[in-house]
Parts: sequence; C-alpha cells; structure tokens
Amino acid sequence: MTMSKNTFFTGQPIFNQLLSFIPKHLIRSAVQETNSDRYYKKFKSYEHLVTMLYTCFQKCTSLREVTTGMMACQHKLTHLGMNYSPRRSTIAEANNNRSCDFFSSLYFRLYHYYYQFSPDSRLRGSIENRLFLIDSTTMSLFSEIMKGAGCKGLNGKKKGGAKAHMVVRANEDIPVFVMITPASKNDRDIFKKIKLPKGAIAVFDKGYNSYEQFEKWNNESVTWITRMREDSSQQYLKSLPLNQEEEEEGIISDDLIVLGRISNNKTKKIKVRRILYHDKEKNRTLTFITNNIKYKASVIASIYKKRWQIELLFKRLKQTYPLRYFLGESENAIKAQIWCALISDLLLKIIKDKIRKNWSYANLSGMVRLHLMNYIDLVSFLKNPEKSLLNYKESKIELQLKLFNST
Repeated sequence: MTMSKNTFFTGQPIFNQLLSFIPKHLIRSAVQETNSDRYYKKFKSYEHLVTMLYTCFQKCTSLREVTTGMMACQHKLTHLGMNYSPRRSTIAEANNNRSCDFFSSLYFRLYHYYYQFSPDSRLRGSIENRLFLIDSTTMSLFSEIMKGAGCKGLNGKKKGGAKAHMVVRANEDIPVFVMITPASKNDRDIFKKIKLPKGAIAVFDKGYNSYEQFEKWNNESVTWITRMREDSSQQYLKSLPLNQEEEEEGIISDDLIVLGRISNNKTKKIKVRRILYHDKEKNRTLTFITNNIKYKASVIASIYKKRWQIELLFKRLKQTYPLRYFLGESENAIKAQIWCALISDLLLKIIKDKIRKNWSYANLSGMVRLHLMNYIDLVSFLKNPEKSLLNYKESKIELQLKLFNST
C-alpha cells in the first residue's frame, strides 16, 4: 500500500526538521570543546539541547510543563533521537551542572556555519554592511541569583538580574557577540572582549562611553558613533561648515572638540566631532560624538537612529521565549536557558532566510509553536500554511480510507 505523493506531508515532525538545521558535527565539536558529556551516562548534551529547545519553542515556564509536554508526545521523540522523556530531576540537575559553555559554543558555531562572519576580515561596502549595534538588556529574576541592579525590594534586598551584552550586525539582525553577566556589571567593562574588524561602524548609547576604547578604535580604523554624556568636560576647537540642507534636516551645529579635562594631565583626552541635532519627530535635542569627519552630519544622525534595531531584537527575544521564568535558579541554569533562546531565535532566522517570505517573528514563532510536533513539511508549510494544512488533512483521510478498504 502506497500513499499518493504529497509535498506537504512528511515523515518527520516540524521540531525534527528544525533540528536538522543544526549539523551533527557542530554538536560533536561543541561537546568535545567543553567536555560537556563527561560524567553523563544517559542525558547527553544532545538530549539536553533538544529538551531546552522544546522549552523555548513551546514557551514552557516550569519543569512540569516541559516533562508532561514531552511525555504526551513520547512516541514522536524517537524522530528527535531520544528514546525516553527526561524527568524533572534529570533536567534540573543538568541545568545546574552541565556548563552553559556547551550552548554558547554551539550558538557561535551555528552562526559561523550559516553566516560566516570573521572579525579578522576588513569590511567594505555600504554603511548597512559595516554597521554593528552594541547594547545590553536586563532580565529581572525573582530570586537573588546573580547580583541585581536598581532599587531594593520591600524586604530590603535587591532582586537578582541577568544582563545580556550583545553586538548585532545590522544587515543580519543576529548577535555576533554575546556576554551574559550579573545585572550590576558595568557596560563599559565588556569593551575589551569585543573585537571589530577594520572598516566597521560601531553605534552604542552613552552608557558605554570610554575614552580609552575610543582611542583604541581610532587606531584600529573602526568608526564609532554615540551620544555625549551631559557631564563630559569639553574644549571647543573649531566649527565645521553647515549648508542649508543640513540645517533643514535638524543639524544645529557641527564642531570639533577635545573631550577630557584640560587642567588634569592624568585624564585621557581625545579629539572628537560633536554634532548637535534636533529631532523634529520627538521634539528633542541630541548631542552626538564620533571620530568620523567624512560623513555629513545628517548621515551621522541617521546612522545613530538605527541603534533602535537592537532594542527591537531584545523585545523580540523577551516576547518570544520564556526569559522571565527560568527552569533553574543557579547562574549556570539561567545562562543556559538564555543561550538556548538565542539558538532558537537563530534557527527561526535561518528558516526565515530560507523561505524568503515576509513573515514576522511573532507569527513565525507562533506557527512553529502550534505545530511543533505535527508531521508537516516545514518549508512548504511556511510558504503556504492554509494549503499545507488542507493537504495534510486530505492525506490523513486518504490513508484512513485505504486502511479501511484493505480490511
């Protein structure tokens, strides 16, 4: 007995098709690098990865949701390379003890496999291809795990908080650098970990301002654009010419200045370009500083506006994945779950690029979540969900009729 060929029906659940975008040799390499399977006889790194990705895609908020959900579809787990559904204690122990370095290693291996960015290369071409956005986002924790920042609670203690520092390539909308720290970590401390190629354009908020880093990037041929802190000490050097077009676009002044206290010989001093810009839409005045003197002042202002793209990425991650409720209270468990959310987001990005259709991330993640364990061809499904589901239903009816007629 054979079924008629149908491009919308497949012998693999959608979840397994998503996992197929993670080459097995990348997982093996990450395991070997981090030695993450040491001391584990059963719940290996791969099973742990599958479990955590299931958590992310299904938006599970507790260990009970994860275990009962996987038990309900236990007969489908064999397609995922798992012959059993893990217990709550097994997942909890792995989250606490298996180093989150396995997940971070896998994330970057997966990114380089599909997007092949090298920080040692020299960037050329359009501004969009050279633009890197730098920022951080904080996730509040209900426990005191990881030192928090901000006001104290009613009990006199601060809540815990994790902070994800990221560098995002604007033309890809994917983090190329991620560092997860306690929320109290100063943003400027991560600069020494970031390596940008020559020709890159770095955009970041004034909280990251560091004269030492500015000078380093000047020597490395990296353009940087940020806002000036209100308490910055500055010395005026000269004004750069403005035309009427620039003034109509909101540029108030364009000057060269020296940042740093002139009276203090120990203070680092740096020559920068200062641009005063009036944002007509929000009726506010912003002061930008940069080491670039080639671009028009209005172009500098428009480049800085692109920084909000990274804010949209943070919003997407927090809305799409369970980054408010964690499956463990240890620092390692929290970091592991954040890394798995990033891997899940990267998989959706890979799929989105493959189908080349204008899906929003909210709709894409929603469709994947609803049909995660259904036997439907993922690419065909995302290209035409209604037709795919209709053909899938007809295929099941056809199979049932053939089974009935054969008896």
